This record gives sequence, C-alpha cells and structure tokens, in this order.
Amino acid sequence: MESFTILSEEQWYNIPEEKRVLFQKLIGEKKKGRVMNTGFFVNDNNEIRLIGRFIKNNATAFYHADYNSGGAWEIQNTIENMIWTFKNDVDPFPERLPFVQKQLSAMLNEDLPQILRRVGKLKLTICVVPRSKSETYYRKDQMLFRETISNVVDKLPNFENGTKYIIRHTNTRTTHLDRNGEGGDGNLPYPGITKNTCTISKQVTNRDILLIDDLYTKSVNIDEDAIQALFDNGAKSVTFYSFGKTVSKK
Repeated sequence: MESFTILSEEQWYNIPEEKRVLFQKLIGEKKKGRVMNTGFFVNDNNEIRLIGRFIKNNATAFYHADYNSGGAWEIQNTIENMIWTFKNDVDPFPERLPFVQKQLSAMLNEDLPQILRRVGKLKLTICVVPRSKSETYYRKDQMLFRETISNVVDKLPNFENGTKYIIRHTNTRTTHLDRNGEGGDGNLPYPGITKNTCTISKQVTNRDILLIDDLYTKSVNIDEDAIQALFDNGAKSVTFYSFGKTVSKK
C-alpha cells in the first residue's frame, strides 16, 4: 500500500524552491490537488474560455485553484477561506487578514512570472476588477485584496502597477450575496456595466493588461465585461487571472 502526505498551502510555500520543483515533477504539473500550486492550469481543458455576449475580443485566462461552494470557506488554508477573508463583510475575520495577505503574496510571486512567460509579453500592466460597490463604500480593511496585489507588483520586474486604473464610482449588486437578498443596491451584471459604473484610466491605452479578480464564476459575466471595457478603452491585449474558479455543479 502506498502512503502519501497532504500538505497545507502554508506548508507548501514554506518548502524551499528547489524541493518544490522536485515535488512538482513527482505529482505532475496538470494533476489537481489541494496543494494550491498544483491547481494552476495552463493550456489544457481547465483553461477558462471567455466567450459570450459580454465579450467580443479574445482573451486568454488562467486560474490558480478550484473554488468549491458549501462550507469550504470556513476551513483555514483553503482558497475559499482566503477569498472570503479578504471580502471581510458578512463573516469578518480581521484576525486572519495578515495570514491571507501573506498567502496571496506567495501565490502572486509564484504565478505572475509563469503567466508572463506563457503569454510571451515583455511587460504586463496589472489591473484589478473592482469590488461591486463604490470606492467610498468600503472600509480600508475591506480593500486589502487590491492593496496586497499592489505591494507585490511594485517589487516584481516586468510588471507595471495599474491596480487603480479601474475605480468603481457607482454601486452595483454584490453578486455573491444576491442569492440571500443581501446584494444591496445597484444593477446585476449587464453588457457595459463596467464602463457605466467605473472610471477607467487612459493609462490602459496600448498596454498589455493582466486583469486580476479573486474569483471567476461562469455565467456571472462581470469579469468578461471588465475585459471588454479594457479593450474598448484601447488596451492592446488583456489576459485574465483569478485565484479561484467556481466548480460548476451540473
């Protein structure tokens, strides 16, 4: 009988880089696993295909790990817990914020250089999909997702900080809360909602953009609309990356 060890994400990122490479070869680059790094898929059946009426231009997209609904958000070290902790709204975890900031930083430092190589660009400008409400709606500790990305990008070569190039000025419905009737004011996603509710910097013009969101869910379409808004504002190319991708239940 073969034995195996399941590592938490924190344990994985504390392993020296040279040993991580050896582990990666053993488990295979395209096998799923709860070790977060093995959930990073590129150019296979798990690559997100962004198509539909919300987007007219082609965009390549990547994600870090599967996101499972249910009670997984309560389990520390999971991608689900990280995303819910950063939202810090319905179930605030202020004491966990320093940990998830470290967790997110490790993932970015691991994944962004891989994406840069895969898309074959010399430089990528990092933009972030804004939260659903206006900038003034949130507390500072509810904006740490963007702040953490900004801090990492400032230290990475070949990446430009455009984390504030898309700023929400008008509230939209909070889609992850809408099922419970707690989505608040504003509209649900419709084609053009990003341009209508956000200020988009002219700095995106002629830039190769890497647009980041915490979670991609098929059929919500807010990410597709944000991608199209960047193209409509003159972006040369747009690549999308999310930390989680909701597992569709058929």
